Amino acid sequence: MGIKWRRWALPAALLALALPAATGCDSSPDTRLKPAAGPSASVARVCARPASGPAKAPAGAVTVDPSVPGDLAKKTKNRPAGTTFWLKPGKHRLEADRYAQVVPKKGNVYLGAPGAVLDGRRTNQYAFGGTAPDVTVRYLTVQGFVAPRDEGVVNHDSADGWVIEHATVQHNSGAGLMAGARQQVRATCLRDNGQYGVNAYKGGGRISGLVLQGNEITGNNTDDWERKRPGCGCTGGVKFWAVDGADVRGNWVHDNRGTGLWADTNNNDFLIEDNLLEANDGAALIYETSYNAVIRKNTIRGNNRVEGRKYADRGDNFPFATVYLSESGGEPRVRARTDRIEVYQNLLENNWSGITLWENADRFCNSPANTSSGDCTLLVKDMDRCAQPAIAAEPLYADCRWKTQRVDIHDNRFVLDKSAVDCTVKCDRMAVLANYGTYPDWSPYQGDRVAEAITGEQHNRWHDNTYVGPWRFVAHDPSRVLDSGQWQGAPYRQDAGSTFAPQDGG
Repeated sequence: MGIKWRRWALPAALLALALPAATGCDSSPDTRLKPAAGPSASVARVCARPASGPAKAPAGAVTVDPSVPGDLAKKTKNRPAGTTFWLKPGKHRLEADRYAQVVPKKGNVYLGAPGAVLDGRRTNQYAFGGTAPDVTVRYLTVQGFVAPRDEGVVNHDSADGWVIEHATVQHNSGAGLMAGARQQVRATCLRDNGQYGVNAYKGGGRISGLVLQGNEITGNNTDDWERKRPGCGCTGGVKFWAVDGADVRGNWVHDNRGTGLWADTNNNDFLIEDNLLEANDGAALIYETSYNAVIRKNTIRGNNRVEGRKYADRGDNFPFATVYLSESGGEPRVRARTDRIEVYQNLLENNWSGITLWENADRFCNSPANTSSGDCTLLVKDMDRCAQPAIAAEPLYADCRWKTQRVDIHDNRFVLDKSAVDCTVKCDRMAVLANYGTYPDWSPYQGDRVAEAITGEQHNRWHDNTYVGPWRFVAHDPSRVLDSGQWQGAPYRQDAGSTFAPQDGG
């Protein structure tokens, strides 16, 4: 799985201001997407100012003693479902076995006292596992666990209905958290984990009703997995796989090695709002082979300067973007709160390039070039149907391909000061493009069919935006670099109603 930027197998750094207050969403043309109240202005600055848990055991809670190795796991095993456990101040340990872990029962609650830490001592792989639903972890620091790549430390088995709140999950290998359906992660510090802060993946199933709100997600991918496995697409702050319904609101996602937020493969129905995404080495946001999303009221600044510069220095002409929509679009036949991808009222400031809409003509269901091997679009249940001769005719010609379509980009502010970004070329682009289809030899999408479709036929539209700085535009393929007049003129006719200023106040 993971990203392929072009036809070839290519691979996919602080806060002086608090997050803007999220006091609810203005009405939008998408009337089916109901606004919700967000967190207070400073809630996402949780790593430096973590909330404190109860200093005394709540009534009826079982006290866990840090001086007894394995006390938490043993008491969890011996108490009934629905028990509340209060971890005393100090460093709690599991038995010195790599597979030792806490296996909660349904409805268990784990509360950390001030200074309570569950430490894996670089020995244990997992902190909390098992399939019990509706477990709560609050006010607890979880650190020092060594989960393998693609696995996680808290909720290792992706059980449903978990709540992780006012916690700190840091300095672990693998992912800090896995995710199940209806999981809520609120006001939690996800810091300096080896691969991801959160890996929202559930083997063999889809995740619905996921909420990430008011979290600080920073410094993840300390193990630099893209260097170890080039092109793996397996790094960043949060990775989402096959999530059907997610609210990602009021988070501070910053200084991750790689992408900040990355939705990869058959995600749907995302609301991404009121986040501060900044200083991530790669893109702030990738939405890949997925459907139907609203991306609004986010502040996105200082992203993609490491990875964008790396490819520019190599002479790569592809418009590597800060917001990257890859084979993703609105699809009315996939049920969601919207039937488009709408990107509006965001501020993008001094990132390496802006928004790229991309479609790989060689990547479709059943193609050897599909890096999400084994996955088909949500419109085709049997991938074997995506073969000649049926794929050459409708409906499979349309439905076997993830399409970047029905993307509406409006009322955003795009600011670029090249001196702040420290660049002279290739950091100034918006783009809508595809490659020339060549592979496999039975593909019905060869030639420039997909490039023509994404550029002029699939209802992708910029309009009513504000541009400050020396922006350029790429359309159809990387060789077509346009100024604003060419971008607004025939045949592209993009950015109607938008304004362009050479510098702020100009």
